[in-house]
Amino acid sequence: MAEFLNANAQAQTQHPLLLLLELSRRARAARSAEELAFLVVNDSHALFAYRQGALWFKDRGLEALSGVVEPETNAPYAQWLDQACRHLRTMHPQPTAVGAHDLPGVLAGEWSEWLPPFGLWLPFARRGEEDDSGGVLLAADRSWSEDAIALMKEWIDTWHFAWAKQARPAAWSWRRLRHAVAALLTSQPGRPWWKQRRVIFTVLAVAVLLCPVRLSVLAPGELVPANPAVIRAPVDGVVAQFQVQPNQTVTTGQALFSFDEAPIAARLEVADQALATAQAEYRQYAQQALSDPRSKTQLTVLSGKIEEKRAEAQYAREQFNRSRVTAPQAGIALFDDPSEWIGKPVQTGERIMRIAAPDDVEIEAWLPIGDAIPLPEQARLSLYLASAPLSALSAQVRYVAHDAVPRPDGSYAYRVRARLDSQADERVGLKGTAKLSGGWVPLVYWMLRRPLATIRQHLGL
Repeated sequence: MAEFLNANAQAQTQHPLLLLLELSRRARAARSAEELAFLVVNDSHALFAYRQGALWFKDRGLEALSGVVEPETNAPYAQWLDQACRHLRTMHPQPTAVGAHDLPGVLAGEWSEWLPPFGLWLPFARRGEEDDSGGVLLAADRSWSEDAIALMKEWIDTWHFAWAKQARPAAWSWRRLRHAVAALLTSQPGRPWWKQRRVIFTVLAVAVLLCPVRLSVLAPGELVPANPAVIRAPVDGVVAQFQVQPNQTVTTGQALFSFDEAPIAARLEVADQALATAQAEYRQYAQQALSDPRSKTQLTVLSGKIEEKRAEAQYAREQFNRSRVTAPQAGIALFDDPSEWIGKPVQTGERIMRIAAPDDVEIEAWLPIGDAIPLPEQARLSLYLASAPLSALSAQVRYVAHDAVPRPDGSYAYRVRARLDSQADERVGLKGTAKLSGGWVPLVYWMLRRPLATIRQHLGL
């Protein structure tokens, strides 16, 4: 405290303009609004000795008090200061020396209880569109001279400029938007109701919200073959080698891949040997039947056994022939890397590749459950491929699956197939984003459809 008083005593001996320049420099160098508030209510004492200073704003009330770290807005003194500043702001738009006589009866009677007799009201000049009107109230034990009032006015203008720069909201802030909307909706006296800005704004807003737009959703999509020939494993076994490469053009009857023939050939050899054994046994009993009547009873059993072994051998031979898979139709072979298949055991019916005609292409999209909208028959679909985002492939929905199926990411979606309007030059397998278009709905429904659905899911309405 002694150092503070000594600093103030030294400041009083300096020239007032030098003190003003020093305070202005400190205001420009302030790093926060709190530092600026402390500066104006405490360090302004260097220009003129006062006992109490208060910083007040119209929208926030009492902001800072001299000698107090943080004012208690609910205290009686703070409440009285707020009412007094609001009255002074209305009565004195310019810097003015004030006192108890400038306040109404109840406030004036309490002036001597809270403040010294000589006050100075320093309102802020309005800057731009920001409504930061307010002021600084200083109270001293001696009257304010004209020079002191002019000096304080210049200092408060400089400080307020620094405050506006420090506390200025961004151009897109909610505060600026709120003021703009309030100004737009403000009633204009003297004009009929149909020419009021708020009426015009309301009508335009309702018209825009009721503007019809096409209900649409986005879903992942890709180009797929429309009617491919699916090549599945004809036998249980291990894939040995491929005779074609991925995306290779094949012809009807061309060899595609083959299985390891050693196990199949072994089973065929066993079946042939079993058949030969059964036939030899039959011939032996047939010779014995000429001299031994009891051997004739065995011929029927052995004849059935020969047919059984012949069927097993025939099945093994067919399995051996089916181990070499050929193309059922001409097209492009679609499958993964051959090295991923070679040596891999597969079961009968497991899909290995597809044969698709080059011009037989359509769009497959996966519509999430949350985005499922009513789609009319032959609804429109546009596919924006990742490889060509500036152009879209137009198609017509052929069908939407009745049941949702799980996707690799764990979500459930409906399969959508769409027929292209014209032949596409892009290859099968390209992925992108599909846009499905439904019926016409108001813009407000298009905006609130998903939020309302989410609210209903969480609240159970």
